[in-house]
Amino acid sequence: MESQNQNHFQELDAVMGTTTRIPRLMSANGFPEWKYRIEKYIKMKDFKLWKCVIKTPVRITTTVAGQVVDKKIENYTDEDFESEEDQEKALAILTIALSPDIAQGFKEYTMAKALWEALIEVYEGNEDMRESRQDMLRQRFNMFNYIPGETLESQLQRFTTLNTEMTVAGIFYTKFEVNKKLLNALPKSWDMNVVVIKKTKDLNRLSLSLK
Repeated sequence: MESQNQNHFQELDAVMGTTTRIPRLMSANGFPEWKYRIEKYIKMKDFKLWKCVIKTPVRITTTVAGQVVDKKIENYTDEDFESEEDQEKALAILTIALSPDIAQGFKEYTMAKALWEALIEVYEGNEDMRESRQDMLRQRFNMFNYIPGETLESQLQRFTTLNTEMTVAGIFYTKFEVNKKLLNALPKSWDMNVVVIKKTKDLNRLSLSLK
């Protein structure tokens, strides 16, 4: 059992990432959360690298006979090499963050910004697709309920994950609405506790831990 738990946490770390481990994009469904986490990870590592992801790279040029041309690498200055290094690091982080199956479809991109925009286009789609995802998440929120046999910890984890997905997708409910929904979805064994909580607690301030 201990070994299984350890493997589970290792797999979770691989997807979610840590301060020393790049979060991995394993599937299309995980893209919204991955997008949020990879941005935080890159900014934490070096904010200059995030600029490489969102800004068009500046061409390293020189002037020859009055014409602006790309500078040959043998003529690069230390500053030029630093700029190229940042671009390569940003691209490497994004590439490593993709599972092998996903990375296979994006090998043509050699700049971090181009790869980032391609991922967004593929996995977020157009406005209609984003609205469709929001509608789906709202429906999941409205229908959220207790699953027979489920532990309270597992139910709370599902609810927390759903709220994170909604936040990433740009859906925001008040703390009162979120807490009320969770309380109403708890198993019957919690009925008395729910009544007491609703009478004695401020749902605008109540923590999801229910402790």
